[in-house]
Amino acid sequence: MLKRISVHQLTLGMHLREFCGSWMEHPFFRSSFVLTDEADIVAILDSSIKEVWIDCDKGVDVASGEAVVSEFESETRVEEELTPIANEQRQVAPVSAAQEMDRAATICRRSKQAVISMFEEARMGNTVKVGDAKLLVEEIADSVSRNPSALISLARLKTADDYTYLHSVAVCAMMVALAKQLGLDETQTRAAGLAGLLHDLGKAVMPMDVLNKPGKLTDAEFRIIKSHPVEGHKMLLGGVNVDPAAIEVCLYHHEKMDGSGYPDGLKGDQISLWARMGAVCDVYDAITSDRPYKSGWDPAESLRRMAEWTKGHFDPKVFQAFVKAMGIYPVGSLVRLNSGRIGVVMEQTVKSLTVPRVKVFFSTRTDMRILPEIIDLSLSSCRDRIASREDPGRWHFSDLNELWSGFHNVHG
Repeated sequence: MLKRISVHQLTLGMHLREFCGSWMEHPFFRSSFVLTDEADIVAILDSSIKEVWIDCDKGVDVASGEAVVSEFESETRVEEELTPIANEQRQVAPVSAAQEMDRAATICRRSKQAVISMFEEARMGNTVKVGDAKLLVEEIADSVSRNPSALISLARLKTADDYTYLHSVAVCAMMVALAKQLGLDETQTRAAGLAGLLHDLGKAVMPMDVLNKPGKLTDAEFRIIKSHPVEGHKMLLGGVNVDPAAIEVCLYHHEKMDGSGYPDGLKGDQISLWARMGAVCDVYDAITSDRPYKSGWDPAESLRRMAEWTKGHFDPKVFQAFVKAMGIYPVGSLVRLNSGRIGVVMEQTVKSLTVPRVKVFFSTRTDMRILPEIIDLSLSSCRDRIASREDPGRWHFSDLNELWSGFHNVHG
C-alpha cells in the first residue's frame, strides 16, 4: 500500500517511496529509502517538501487513525501523479547568463550535496540508483539549455574540500553542452550528462588522504588514484539499467588518442565518442579549477594549452566542438581590449566566438580601476575588440570571480 502523507507524520522505520516535489527541494541523492536516522527526518522537515509517498509494505505504516492525503495499491498511480509535477517545473527557454546565475548557483549547491550523498552510498557498498541520478542530470541539462555558460562557470569555482563533487557536476554540464554542439539527440545528450556525473564514481573508494593530498603524489599514490576508473566501472556494472555511455566514460575518460592513457592504453578509434568527450570535459575542468597544490588556469589560456595537446591527447573534432560550446574566451576569462581596458568575459554572443560580452573594470593607461561597464563586442556600434588574453596571476584581482558571477561565496 502506497500512502501520501504530511512530512510531519514521518517516523523512523518508514520506507520513503518518493518526495512530492523536485529533487532540488530536498537534500538527498536518493528518493527511495528507509528512514533509519532522526537527522534525515529533521532535514526533510527543514526543507520545502510538504508531503511524501511511503510504501507501507516495505516499512512502518502511519499510526492507526491518522489521516492521509491519498493512498493507492498501484505504483503506476503514484507515477501518474508525480509526472505532471516534474513537467510543470521544467523551464528550458533561453535566458541571459545574468538571469540564469542565481538558479545555477542553487543547482550547484544542491547538486554538490546530491553527489556527496551518492559517493557516500558508493563507499558503503550500496548500488548506485541511476534513476535518482537521472533526475539530477535533468535539472543540470535544463540549466544548460537556458544558458550554457552560467552553471558550467560557477561549478568551476571549487574549494579543496568540494572539488571531487563539484567536478562531477561541472563535467556533467559540459558533457550536455558538448553533446548539443555535436548534434546528438535529447536521449543521447542526457546519456552524456549522466556519464559526466558518474565518471569519477571510483574516487568514492580512494583513500581520502591520497585523494585530497595537497602536494605531488608519490608513484605508489598515483598508482592508487589511477585505479579509480576500474573501481568505478565495477560499481556501475553492479547497477541496474546503467547506460552504456556512463560505463564507457567511467572506465575510459583517461585514455588518450596516442595510446598513452590508462587503464588499457586504448588508441584512436578504439576509444568511443563518449570517452573522447569525457576526456576533454574532465581535463578542462581539472586545469581551470583551483587545487590544493596549484591555482586554476585562466579559461581561455586553458583552451589554448589544450589545443597544443590535441594531436596526442584529444580527438581534434571533439575538441573543436568543445571550443564552440565554451567559446574561445569562456566566461571568467581575463582579457585586454584594444582600448587598453581590462575586463572579464561575462557571456558568449551568437555573432562570433571572438566577440563576447565583457565587463571592463581596469584601465592600463591610467593603471587604475574604473567604473565597471559591460561591453557587447558583437554590436556593430562597438569598435573595441579583444587584443589579448591576460594572466590573472599577474594582476592579482582579488574580486575577479565576483565580477563575473556576482557572488561573494558561490557554493556556501
